[in-house]
Amino acid sequence: MFHLIKYNILVKFRNFNMTFWPLVFPLILGTFFFFAFGNLNDADFETVQVAMVQETDSNPLFSFYIEQIEKSDPDLLNIREMDEDTALAALKAKKISGIYYNKMTPSLMVNAHGIPESILQSVLESYSNSLHTIQSIMKNHPSGILDGLSQMADTRELVQEISLGGKTIDGNSQFFYALIAMACLYGCFIGFGSAITLQANLTALAARRCVTPTHKLKLILSEQIASFLLGYIDVIILLIYLRNILKLDFQGQMGKMLIISLFGSLIGVSMGIFVGSLGKISEGIKVAIILALSMVCSFLSGLMNSSMKDLVEKHAPIINRINPAALISDAFYCINVYDDPARYYRNLITLAGMSIIFVLASFLLIRRNRYDSI
Repeated sequence: MFHLIKYNILVKFRNFNMTFWPLVFPLILGTFFFFAFGNLNDADFETVQVAMVQETDSNPLFSFYIEQIEKSDPDLLNIREMDEDTALAALKAKKISGIYYNKMTPSLMVNAHGIPESILQSVLESYSNSLHTIQSIMKNHPSGILDGLSQMADTRELVQEISLGGKTIDGNSQFFYALIAMACLYGCFIGFGSAITLQANLTALAARRCVTPTHKLKLILSEQIASFLLGYIDVIILLIYLRNILKLDFQGQMGKMLIISLFGSLIGVSMGIFVGSLGKISEGIKVAIILALSMVCSFLSGLMNSSMKDLVEKHAPIINRINPAALISDAFYCINVYDDPARYYRNLITLAGMSIIFVLASFLLIRRNRYDSI
């Protein structure tokens, strides 16, 4: 058995197309993903420029509230006092995003709709929502009004982005989880090449192997193990590249990530062997089938559209339960995002069960083949 695995690996290494593209294409695609949106969360935030126009009935509470916001988060707002004409000219020239009118009931003027304008509106609404509390403090504890205003205007650490499992997560990591799933499924091309070497009507090597006394199941298992090892190595290289070279925020344990990749590589190779074992279908059609399977599964897992997996879960959840790419990416979510061991093991067991089914089906298909002449 071991010598069969050894020589199968050597044969596959000499097949350039079989070993090159399943390794290189995911690396190239991962690099493109990284440069396209891998660092979007690290983009610089621009301070919102805003003017303050003091009216004759200016509100000292609002002035103090705005000052405290500037102190608590200097990068949020840059407020400059102007007269109304100067402020309107600056707003028209888009030098500022809005104008606060400081009066007994403060107001805001903007001439566009965007993130800066939304921030300014949120600040004004925050003051309005706090006004009742401020009035209560002035009525019951006037000496604590300054401390109360300072605490209400402190915007630091009010919101912390965490996942359900208590782990922070880059919102774009879902694309890379789907990419790893695609790389696992690309092992089907290696498995397909293995199945071709077991059919005497397709290659001379397969013809020689079919007349040997070696049991068909042993031939299939040796091919699957050799193909799995190559596919698994490809995925490990991709993981190391994404995590250590591109420095992506994969916070899960590396051991569990390797286990997911192991089962993912196993299902990919098993699918390839199964499709390659299908009877009288031509080799070109078989290649089209495995390409369509791998890409459709990857698409439904969110590789091209981040909301696709959620749409499938909402309208046809059974697809996510049998889609190998969705199971692989979901297992990564379980360890990197929401920490759900039960779901994690369910995904792995499903992948293992599907792999066994594909291997047994491949054995039955190849065992039934009979040739008039070899």
